[in-house]
Amino acid sequence: MRMFLGEYQPNITEGSRIALPKKLRDQIRGEEVILLRGFEQCIFLYDKEDWVNEANKQIENPITDPKFRNLKRYLYANAAEMSIDAQGRVVLPSSLKNYAGIDKKSTVIGAGDHIEIWDTDIWNAHLEKISEDFAQESKVEK
Repeated sequence: MRMFLGEYQPNITEGSRIALPKKLRDQIRGEEVILLRGFEQCIFLYDKEDWVNEANKQIENPITDPKFRNLKRYLYANAAEMSIDAQGRVVLPSSLKNYAGIDKKSTVIGAGDHIEIWDTDIWNAHLEKISEDFAQESKVEK
């Protein structure tokens, strides 16, 4: 199993291309990845094989349950299979780029089993909130 780690700040180039950091890219099998709408206003990037495994878990959920139907819609409606070019770049579809509020400054993070692509300002604000939440939880536990 791959373990995507770290935080990087690649630029968005013309044509909405983002260069995947080499340490992350080296763990991706093949030349295709799956991009989809993440949670908290970011883009999820999965190794294609890992996405197939994750997608199979969702397909097994009962279609009769409205919660699972909506989760499937959320995950699949904006998902896109994209190729990594010879320079290690991938095009960000405009619908996903707009959803994540990404313009020129981006932050790419390893999130364990997947990669997340954020607008840098949104990531910094979210990271600050995460830190505050953990600080509050640790005070409550004492």
